[in-house]
Amino acid sequence: MHKGKTALVTGSTSGIGLGIAKAFAAQGANIVFNGFGDMKEIDAIQADVKEQFKVKTAYHNADMSKPAEIEAMMRFAAEQFGAVDILVNNAGIQYVANVEDFPVEKWDAIIAINLSSAFHTTRLALPTMKARNWGRIINIASVHGLVGSAQKSAYVAAKHGIVGLTKVTALENAHTGITCNAICPGWVLTPLVQKQVDARSEQQGISIEAAKKSLLSEKQPSGEFVTPEQLGELAVFLSSDAASQVRGVAWNMDGGWVAQ
Repeated sequence: MHKGKTALVTGSTSGIGLGIAKAFAAQGANIVFNGFGDMKEIDAIQADVKEQFKVKTAYHNADMSKPAEIEAMMRFAAEQFGAVDILVNNAGIQYVANVEDFPVEKWDAIIAINLSSAFHTTRLALPTMKARNWGRIINIASVHGLVGSAQKSAYVAAKHGIVGLTKVTALENAHTGITCNAICPGWVLTPLVQKQVDARSEQQGISIEAAKKSLLSEKQPSGEFVTPEQLGELAVFLSSDAASQVRGVAWNMDGGWVAQ
C-alpha cells in the first residue's frame, strides 16, 4: 500500500513506536527511526526491519526536546528518501507527582518532548506534503488526551494539547490530500509500563501477573493490554485511502477506559 513512501516515526526504537514502524514497513514504506538506546540494538532493529520487509531504513538520534535537532532530523529524512510522506509523532516521557511538587524542569521536558516536538515535525513536514498534495500525520496521544489522572499534570496537559494540535492541523489542511489524526492508547505493555508493573509487584509483594491485573483493573475494563501491533494496524488504516475522510479525530484504543 505504501511502497516507495517514507514514514518517519519518532521514539521508534522500542514500544509503541517500534510497533508502528514495523506496521508501515510491512506496507512497503521506508522507515526513518528515531529514539534513544544502545546503538548496537538500534542497528539490529534496523537490520531486522530491512531484512524482514525488504525496505530501506535510516536512523537519526535527534533529541526531541531540541528544535534545532528536530530540524536536522527532518533535513536528514529528506536527504535520505526525498520527503516524509507519513509522519508519526510518538516520542514521549512521563513523570508523576502532585502539581505543587512537580519539578519545573520535568514539566518543561514533558511539554517539550510530548507536545512541542510534534509541532516542530509537523511544521517542517507540511510544505513538502502540500507540494505533493498527499500526507498523513498521526499523533500518538493517549487516553490522557481525553481524560485526566491524578499526578500526571504535565503528561495530561501535553496529551490534551496534542489532540488540539491534531484538530487544527486537520482543519487547516481540510481541502488537501493531507490528513491529521490522533491515536489515544490506554495501557500498552511497553518498557515504560513494565517498570510500573514491576514497581507495583515489589511494593505490594505480589506476582508480576497479579500486578498487571491490578494495574489494568483500575482503568481498563477489558483487563487486557493494548499491543503495539494493534496500534500499528490502526495507524496503517488511518494512512489508507479508506480513511481519507477521517480528519481531526482522537481515536481511542483503550479496552473501554474512556467509555466508563
